[in-house]
Amino acid sequence: MLWLATRMIDSANHDRPQSEVKVGGHQASSASMVSIMTALYFAFLEAGDKVAVKPHASPVYHAIKYLTGGLDRSYLTRLRDFGGLQAYPSRTKDPDRPDFSTGSVGLGVVAPLFASFAQRYVHAHFAHSDGRRPRFIAIAGDAELDEGNVWEAVSDPSLQGLGDVMWIIDTNRQSLDRIVHEQKIKKLIEFFHAAGWHVVEAKWGSRLVEAFNQPGGDVLRRHIEEMSNERYQSLFAFAGPDLRDQFLADGDGEVRDVLSGWADDELTSLLHNLGGHDLSVLIDCFQQCDRVTDRPSVVIAYTVKGWGLPIAGDPLNHSALLTSTQIDAMRHSMGLTNADEWDRFDANSAAGRWCATIGERLRQDVAPERPHVRVPNSIGSGPWTKPVSTQEVFGRILARLAADDEVAPRLVTASPDVSVSTNLGGWINKVGVFHPIPQPDVSQGGVLRWNQHAGGQHIELGISEMNLFLMLQALGLSHEVHGEVLLPIGTVYDPFVCRGLDALIYALYSGSRFILAGTPSGITLAPEGGAHQSSVTASLGTELPSISYVEPAYAQALDWLLCDGLQRLTADPPESTYLRISTRPIDQTPFTELTERVDVDTLRADVVNGGYRLRAPVDRPAEIVLVTCGAVVPEVVTAAQMLDDEALPAIVLDLTSPDRVYRGWRNETAAAASSARPSRPTHHLAHLLAPHERRLPMVTVQDAASHHLAWVGSVFGSRVVAVGVDAFGQSGTISDLYSAFGLSSEQIVNAALVACA
Repeated sequence: MLWLATRMIDSANHDRPQSEVKVGGHQASSASMVSIMTALYFAFLEAGDKVAVKPHASPVYHAIKYLTGGLDRSYLTRLRDFGGLQAYPSRTKDPDRPDFSTGSVGLGVVAPLFASFAQRYVHAHFAHSDGRRPRFIAIAGDAELDEGNVWEAVSDPSLQGLGDVMWIIDTNRQSLDRIVHEQKIKKLIEFFHAAGWHVVEAKWGSRLVEAFNQPGGDVLRRHIEEMSNERYQSLFAFAGPDLRDQFLADGDGEVRDVLSGWADDELTSLLHNLGGHDLSVLIDCFQQCDRVTDRPSVVIAYTVKGWGLPIAGDPLNHSALLTSTQIDAMRHSMGLTNADEWDRFDANSAAGRWCATIGERLRQDVAPERPHVRVPNSIGSGPWTKPVSTQEVFGRILARLAADDEVAPRLVTASPDVSVSTNLGGWINKVGVFHPIPQPDVSQGGVLRWNQHAGGQHIELGISEMNLFLMLQALGLSHEVHGEVLLPIGTVYDPFVCRGLDALIYALYSGSRFILAGTPSGITLAPEGGAHQSSVTASLGTELPSISYVEPAYAQALDWLLCDGLQRLTADPPESTYLRISTRPIDQTPFTELTERVDVDTLRADVVNGGYRLRAPVDRPAEIVLVTCGAVVPEVVTAAQMLDDEALPAIVLDLTSPDRVYRGWRNETAAAASSARPSRPTHHLAHLLAPHERRLPMVTVQDAASHHLAWVGSVFGSRVVAVGVDAFGQSGTISDLYSAFGLSSEQIVNAALVACA
């Protein structure tokens, strides 16, 4: 495995035509993991266990899959190549399908923790056999624990008691640029103990332990333990007499006497014998963890970065690559030639037979096709006779969905301590809060009943948006990992989508599907001030792959879009939905009157596809188009009426999903560009605007960054004035804030006059 992982990286850098940029591959980081992954995969894992592999150890993972028959040989020379093996393990892009995607440090470490929680939730809600449950294992580097999201997950109350979780920390005491001080390792161990985890150390190998138990062994042990990490790391560059001299450079006569019992050629195997490279020690540590079932476990495995390579222990070996001469020497030392360097073990050899056994044991079955869940097109949450906010409607729709026999059992919500303020109260009162062991109701008879039990369907997290998105990631992969489809919905304060953005991207990249409700959004949350006002989230929703951003203004449109979002979770292909909603009550009359004039099924199709004509002049042609969405629609409607009075009749387009409209236009132009054959436009914006209306001047208005809708004018070459939020907000009334950013009806009229000038 050491050879294959090292050679794969070497081949990527030297055997292919030179890239314009460095290829890389982390030979030293891979080498430090070889012993851990050998012990784990070949002596511990059972069928169904799930492992998150340290990002820099991906070549070791691929070597294991190759040796055990799960990867074709042709891929070994295609590391970091287009269509080949990814730089870091990817469950959606690698041919040997790792259990978890890893790469953005810290996120892959905690993914098994959330997957274990999802398993606990599934087993509490659905009938499953009482057979062996899979274990969830993460392999991480010690420097990776610098990431704050790791400790947010470790300390979250909802993730306690997960005894089927084991982390293995590759403690090579090196980060990217430096040696990590020993005190930091001790602090990490203290943190795990304080969080209630079971901690095991694989510090010394069996040879060193045996030496410590011999006469004078306490002197040898004290000398090693008093040595700084930097000094100890430097020893791995030496062997034989040179190693003896370096080891004793700051030692007294007593330790010299003790060491005299070992010959020079024995010192290397003795002093380099750390627990993280001793298979028997590692297996024993894993088994110790397996016996502790009431809490997560962590193995602190002391290793050498670059183990077995000439760059072992070098403080700057993180990005180092072996030279061709060093690769040749390593190949020769392995007894290999250029002709057989990629070969598997002989199928009839003991090693070959054991690889086949492990390959069969750990063979990954393809997940069955995701079953379709019947979700109605509308839950019928109205009628709405008075102004209402989309946030209020969102809560009412969820409460009604709790009565749907097919949807309700699979619906699960999560929030980072904002369930009440994101209007999940009615839903929680109906379904309860999930807890594996029933807890006393502490709501004291209030409006919200905080009933915690194993059948609850709301998951309350601590104040951590990272944890929310990682929880949604785990719940959204429940079918592939645990065999049961869930329909996850997460709520978060919209400005704090940015705080958890890394985890949101990770969830989408992993192929997870869920609904995210960001509320309240924009400067419309006026009195809360700039710290709680979002402006860039609409752009993020449009630009992120695998998620569809929607922002309705009216209750019925939200009803259709939320039900559609649930339908898309089990569609082919499935898709996530980001719902940006508001606390501002809006008069429903314009939409209600529209439903009386047009075919409702056609209107619903337009709303779901991304936009509809909310208003258009009846007796004369339009001279301007106002494009808007979300909470500012009332100002735009009023502005259109004022423009009518100015003899400038206006069309109002409410883009319920600017993302879907943009995507349709973009896909059409991309297809035309690929064939160099422009075609007649059939995208949704062409459906909303008649040919004679497409070159009219436009004003785009949104409670978000002004550039987010400005692209609409480029579709047909219209003149555009973009109105939006391009600075940090402040406290005030909605009227104050709208006036400050040009969002009042009068200012929209002025923008229209400029566009038409």
